[in-house]
Formats: sequence, C-alpha cells, structure tokens
Amino acid sequence: MQILYLGLFGALGCISRYLVSGWAHALLGRSMPYGTLTVNLVGSFLLGFIMEVSLKSTFFSPEFRIALTVGFMGGFTTFSTFSYETVRLLEEGSLVLAGLNILLNVAICIFAASLGIYLARQI
Repeated sequence: MQILYLGLFGALGCISRYLVSGWAHALLGRSMPYGTLTVNLVGSFLLGFIMEVSLKSTFFSPEFRIALTVGFMGGFTTFSTFSYETVRLLEEGSLVLAGLNILLNVAICIFAASLGIYLARQI
C-alpha cells in the first residue's frame, strides 16, 4: 500500500511542480528560471516544515510522512531534500560535511548536466 501512496503523492507533486512553475513564469517572466527557483524555495520550506512537525509530534503518521516527503516532495522537487539535509548537517556542527554536500550537489551536478548536454550534442 505504501508504494501506491508514494506513486499517488509523487504524481500530485509532479503536477504541482508544473502548475507552480508555470504560475511563477507567468507572474515573473522567463528572463531567469523563476519557475525552478520558486519550486525549490517552496519545496525547501515545505519539507523543513513537514519534517519538523512530523518528527516532533504525532500530527502525521510515519506512513503519511513518507508519502508527503518522499512521494509529494520528491515529485515536486528533490532540491528540498538537499536543502533539508544540508541544514541538518549545519545544525549538527558538521560544517565541512555541509560545505562538501553543497559543493557536490551544486558544482558536480552542474558539471554532470554540462557533460550530458555535451554528449547529447555529439550524437
């Protein structure tokens, strides 16, 4: 049943990403990727909020928390997970690991995207 919830919530997250991104582009224009920025900001806020509430209370069942965080938020944006995990590392005082996490997730992923673009253009 958990897999069904993940799929359902993932689909809802994906649709929400499309709608929020489109709304941001309509409101702010397309001179910059405002849709992605808006999704990442909203997703980071929501994941932080959901995780904090669900881990400090019984407001969400563990199954519903997984459906919301892995399913919906995973479909909405994975940047939210990166942001949440980086904050947790900072809170634990793991500045080096937090910095490494930022470096690897941003710089290396940009490199990977560039490599993918380059290879696709060679075909």
